[in-house]
Amino acid sequence: MDTIQSATDMYARDLTCQTLGIRLDELGPGRAQMRMRVADTMTNGHGTVHGGYLFLLADAAFAYASNSHGPAAVAQSAQVTFLRPAAVDDELIAQAVERIRSGRTGVYDVTVRRAAGEIVAEFRGQSMMLSGRPVVSPVC
Repeated sequence: MDTIQSATDMYARDLTCQTLGIRLDELGPGRAQMRMRVADTMTNGHGTVHGGYLFLLADAAFAYASNSHGPAAVAQSAQVTFLRPAAVDDELIAQAVERIRSGRTGVYDVTVRRAAGEIVAEFRGQSMMLSGRPVVSPVC
């Protein structure tokens, strides 16, 4: 099974993304793009999008980019910088790009933007491959 297919199969099992309407738009070696429309149930007490949802969107793009090479990879660490608030009905796009892979670790940057291009958050994640284990494929 090719590595992109493995990551695509991973999305088929990702109930969190599916439940929240997070879509996998693009996937390639070391990169991924995901999209989410903000629902009113995603707001905090200030009426803006809860930071946890912004982190989740960026983290999902990071997960797919880091798993696009085949062996299963998990997050070792991650941080996010919130730059602007997002609002209900905003369409947010997270673009993840691999900066470096060395041995079993990788570094990925994710930019979260409104569909019109305004940057909302920047995210950096470090991944760790799990001993060369391939991404689990569904049983046919």
